[in-house]
Amino acid sequence: MIRRLAWVFVALAALLLMACAHAAYTNRSQLLLVSEGQEMALGLQSAQEVLKKEKESTDQLQVERVKRVGYRIAAAANKPDYKWEFHVIEKDTVNAFCLPGGKVFFYTGILNLTTSNDELAAVMGHEVAHALLRHGGERMSVALMTQLGGSAASLALGTTVSPAASQVFGQVYGIGSQVGVALPHSRAQESEADEVGMILAAKAGYEPSGALSLWRKMDAYAKSKGQNVPGFLSTHPATTDRIAAIQSKMGAVRAKYFQQAELR
Repeated sequence: MIRRLAWVFVALAALLLMACAHAAYTNRSQLLLVSEGQEMALGLQSAQEVLKKEKESTDQLQVERVKRVGYRIAAAANKPDYKWEFHVIEKDTVNAFCLPGGKVFFYTGILNLTTSNDELAAVMGHEVAHALLRHGGERMSVALMTQLGGSAASLALGTTVSPAASQVFGQVYGIGSQVGVALPHSRAQESEADEVGMILAAKAGYEPSGALSLWRKMDAYAKSKGQNVPGFLSTHPATTDRIAAIQSKMGAVRAKYFQQAELR
């Protein structure tokens, strides 16, 4: 059993060495056990499922607005292997997302909050940044390693304690990893997407300050709906922290990347 456990940890170590990568723009170390091609295939499959379930908007002004901003952000992203698509979903949900491979979905709920194209570009840049930085693949990889780590630890405990105690440990490990690993990891990704999203918006000719006005609106909206979530249990940074971080980076992003466009 000890030999078997040793092989588990050797395998985990080998996976970690092979899966080391660095995020675009920020150079942050990443764990990636899945290929970008696999991510893109999953993104395409998920996009097809979304389009089967959700109703697309027939408001051509909204659709064209999203596409116009989207294709400019896509050009700034410079991912020629992505098959970009931009969809507007008729639903009051305040959300948007970009799947690996460039399939972007905006809900009318968030569009109604973005009164300027600079704010829309802030949302678009943020969501596209998640795909560029391969955050989806990174989360899948972390989940896989967490599962493998939990199995190894449970195996170790199984040699010295009762199966019932081992089962309890497995449950605690799941809870502990969710609060201690998965959620903070997600918050780090959100902060990174904020920064890279501003860069993409600026490169596309949009004012990076749009991110600041957007998140102030989002903060007011959340408070009006009673949606404040304790920061340590949220997958997103506390809004006040997020606004402060955006404000601290905005000047440098604008100075380095902003290219004034004739039309925004």
